[in-house]
Amino acid sequence: MSSFKDLRIVDNFYQTSSFFPMPTILVSTIDDHGNTSLGAYSLCFPYYVAGKSYYAMILECRNSSNTAQNILKRGKAALNFLPHHKTYFKETVRLGYPGDSSLDKMSKTSLHLEEGLAGIDDQSKRPKVVTEAFQVFECTWVSELEHADECQAGQLEGYDPPFKDFNGITSKFGAHFILKIDKIIMKEKYHQAIIDGVKAKSFPKIPVDYGYRDNTHFWYTPSTKYFSEPIPTKKAMDISTVRFAADRTDPNITFTDDACERLVKVPRIFLKAALESCAKWARENDVTEITSKEMDIINDKRNKEKKS
Repeated sequence: MSSFKDLRIVDNFYQTSSFFPMPTILVSTIDDHGNTSLGAYSLCFPYYVAGKSYYAMILECRNSSNTAQNILKRGKAALNFLPHHKTYFKETVRLGYPGDSSLDKMSKTSLHLEEGLAGIDDQSKRPKVVTEAFQVFECTWVSELEHADECQAGQLEGYDPPFKDFNGITSKFGAHFILKIDKIIMKEKYHQAIIDGVKAKSFPKIPVDYGYRDNTHFWYTPSTKYFSEPIPTKKAMDISTVRFAADRTDPNITFTDDACERLVKVPRIFLKAALESCAKWARENDVTEITSKEMDIINDKRNKEKKS
């Protein structure tokens, strides 16, 4: 006999039929008056994480919300991650309550706004970011995907089909936005922690929305303790395995045994990508043989790119 019980799946199942940990963020957009508007969301997750020419998040929201309408019109958003603070979370809940205009909500906010950094690069009009945030993703809606630019703002009582599958207006009352990350910005303390190597004390205290809510309350918990678990010891590949893959990476580039030795602890699933990355560097630098010396140069380049 099963130790589980079957629970009926209903609308908003992530909060009505389950306990589902999620981030709690404030999305800033530009309203019709050119001012920054803030909306509270939890359904915002990584979407493109590797292998594309850009990285992206996906935001799921009510298509009549101020946030959705602003993105449909102007295509810019910033995802603000606030640290745990009871006052901040109370304000987040207030900003997430539907029905009020952007002007009414923002006239009462206790949070502060400042210019982000993405607009400096592309000279675009962007929403401001929340000063109290520990990190912000400044984003642009990828409206060309699935021809989502066909979706128009203005239908606040619900949209009629046809609907998009994954980008734009996806149902009568729902919308999905694939947001290209133009820039990740964060406060100095946490920026430096990532550069130097994160320790338990380096983590910001982040509120986690536990999904379930009743008719009167949102439920969340602060992250106050952080524990680490060592990654299983890497089992080194035999150098012949690396040699076999290296010899088939680029016919014009050879890898010496000492260079292959440097790659024996790379997880097998990532070996091809690691070799191709090395070969790409070699082609760019007119190198035809990669030795341990070149591997040092490649690793130094990667470390500098990470720090920059």
